[in-house]
Amino acid sequence: MNTCPVTAQCVGRFFRTDGKYLSRVYKEHLSGFDEWEQKEHADEWVLLEQNMGERLSIDETMLHHDLFTFLSNKDGHCKKGTLVAAVKGTTVADVARHLDKIPEASCKKVKEVTMDFSDSMMGIVKKEFPQAEIVIDLFHVVQLYGTKGLDAMRLKLKRANTTEVKRQEREFKKRQDRNAKNRKKYKEKHPPKKSKNGKRIGRPPKRKNEKFEPPKLSNGESKADLLTHVRYPLMKSPDDWTDFQRGEMHLLFEIEPKMKVAYGLLCALRNIFSKIKDRKKARKALHRWYKNVGKTRIREIISVRDTIKGKEEYILNYFNNRSTNASAESFNSKVKGLRAQVHGVNDLPFFIFRCAKIFG
Repeated sequence: MNTCPVTAQCVGRFFRTDGKYLSRVYKEHLSGFDEWEQKEHADEWVLLEQNMGERLSIDETMLHHDLFTFLSNKDGHCKKGTLVAAVKGTTVADVARHLDKIPEASCKKVKEVTMDFSDSMMGIVKKEFPQAEIVIDLFHVVQLYGTKGLDAMRLKLKRANTTEVKRQEREFKKRQDRNAKNRKKYKEKHPPKKSKNGKRIGRPPKRKNEKFEPPKLSNGESKADLLTHVRYPLMKSPDDWTDFQRGEMHLLFEIEPKMKVAYGLLCALRNIFSKIKDRKKARKALHRWYKNVGKTRIREIISVRDTIKGKEEYILNYFNNRSTNASAESFNSKVKGLRAQVHGVNDLPFFIFRCAKIFG
């Protein structure tokens, strides 16, 4: 349990013993939690200076209703020696107050720190590791384009379609009421004729409870359903689409040409990071991409372009060593996995202690 993210209940089931009793014994006697020198402030901050390295990652995770900032060492590979610091909060003042305890010599040795687009994370790194090169992860660049660009366009189209369908439904109800009044007046002036056998002559009356149905596309579903189904294919490469997703995407591009243009720009952005190896060539390609985005005149895409342009140097630092923030995301997933196994964090200091034992 000191080396693997497993619970006492899991170990108890394996050895056919009482998991709750084993959990209590481990916490009070076997783990060394009571003698841990950082126990008193574990719910606020934990610092493991010995795990400092030249290549770090920084990210935040939700624990016990609060955000924690985790600083990790890439060379630890999410095993022993990975966790450097865990600090409650994400603001520069809260985190820097505790990271200041790291010796200045160790901070100056840091050459590279990977992160996402968070301004608070960038402020922390600039203050604590002034000589380190900041790298914004390429996956977060693509994710930003997907969520703030493509997905924002999709939701805007979905809202517009919902408004249009409601308008059509109101018109349908008005037309029904108008037709009902006209039929009533007609019946008063022209009583229905009947044949010799007593059956009514003429067109059968329409049902009064006829329901409104939104317009259907060529594949038999409504536009709102289509815009719901393409949420995940929009973030995928065309090579990864299933046959169903490929049909949905082709139909979307037919009825919404702007979505096709925006998706093409996402593929072009991916190609810059995957095919270009040189920083100078990447800068030129990125500037060409900026111009192509400007020609679209799509507000959501232009907003994403401006965000990328504002942090261009940090994004281009990726091409120096092709470093990503995957280690921090992997570390976060393991912490969340441990949290899920214990069904939430009830004892925050002990949970941080276990993280320090497993990853520290």
